[in-house]
Amino acid sequence: MQHINVKVKLLHPEAKMPFYGSEEAAGFDLYTLEEKTINSGETLVVSTGVALEIEKGYCWQFWDRSGMGAKGIACLGGLGDSDYRGEFKVILHNTTKKSYKIEKGDRIIQVVPVPIVKASFEQVDDLSPSKRGEGGFHSTGKK
Repeated sequence: MQHINVKVKLLHPEAKMPFYGSEEAAGFDLYTLEEKTINSGETLVVSTGVALEIEKGYCWQFWDRSGMGAKGIACLGGLGDSDYRGEFKVILHNTTKKSYKIEKGDRIIQVVPVPIVKASFEQVDDLSPSKRGEGGFHSTGKK
């Protein structure tokens, strides 16, 4: 398993260091500093009190914690750049008909460091043909 160095700045006395839930976890968890209730259909921004620095050539991907996702609480805004030095705040949306309470100290998001591959763009008149072509949703089958 590859490792990279990540610098962590705790911005609040109650902020917690990131945490891997298991030895083979792909993402590390971040905790909330706040107690909030997300009402049905509501979107909230939640503070972690943590700023992170990763080496150039990497970015952050933000993923739902599966336990929260199973309860209908989804993460929105899933990418962070290596040159961002501010607090990591998490955008959460309640997709359910019930309110969901977040308590101070809850793990609310998984973060995965990911290598970046930059695209070079070339404008063309035509794209090469493929078997799928312009087939969109479910064009390759559903089952």
